[in-house]
Amino acid sequence: MTRRLRLTNILKKDGQMRSKTLYITDLDGTLLDSGARLSDFAREGLITLRERGLNISVATARTAATVVSILDGTGVNIPAVLMNGVSVFDLRKKEYVRVNRIAENAKGEIVKTIHDCGLAGFFYETDGSALRTYYENLSSPGAVDFMRERQERYGKVFIKVDSFDEILSRPLVYYSVSDTQRKTQPAAKLLEKTAGLRCEYYKDIYKEDCFYLEICDEKASKRTAVEFLKKEYGFDRVVGFGDNYNDLSLLEACDEFYAVQNAVDIIKEKADGVIEPNSADGVVKYLLENGV
Repeated sequence: MTRRLRLTNILKKDGQMRSKTLYITDLDGTLLDSGARLSDFAREGLITLRERGLNISVATARTAATVVSILDGTGVNIPAVLMNGVSVFDLRKKEYVRVNRIAENAKGEIVKTIHDCGLAGFFYETDGSALRTYYENLSSPGAVDFMRERQERYGKVFIKVDSFDEILSRPLVYYSVSDTQRKTQPAAKLLEKTAGLRCEYYKDIYKEDCFYLEICDEKASKRTAVEFLKKEYGFDRVVGFGDNYNDLSLLEACDEFYAVQNAVDIIKEKADGVIEPNSADGVVKYLLENGV
């Protein structure tokens, strides 16, 4: 049964009863503009949509530190899916309500592979309501830019360690690195074969020849996190929006899914429809016209 048929059945259920809908959107390349910011139009639109009573959230590769700042003042308060589904974060209470940690036997494999491939990225740890970000070195331009942008724009704190071996006993949840395809692709191929791990590998939308490799527990994905939200908070319909390869699992969790015009081809092919691009605030415009 297609998503459209499932949606029709939901809307017909119990006569005129309307479903409880969750609208959930990716951030970079989807809700945010080309400068990775919420436009003034999008911010005001989200405020209006929340005043109407729409249930809105985000599903992103970003962490709580940046998402809280980006959404501040919009009224968006449904728990957010972070780090590609590794965690679900309550935006009101500022605490994690669900976390998938990397299995102990897989941490060493990640460290060995990234060392063998010469990658300079970041490990993330959750401890209660806190998130800590560790790095060994800044030997790649991608790592330098990543850290500088998040320090300057969001005040995010990064912790220097001599070696990731020092933190293997910590509750690690995520590893992220951005670098050239030549350096990241071999690591992606190796780690995709490692038991207990899930890898997201996709092109950075902001830079040429820059790819993201993000590694987490095999049970963590945007799909499983959205399914958790749907069950835990009583939603019977989910409408999603995305643009990149890491949104494929988000699409799988939705009853209805829309790609922005700037999305990669496979997202547009699988989506129920294509809306205006992120540069034209396509998601917010769609919700203002169609959100119920």
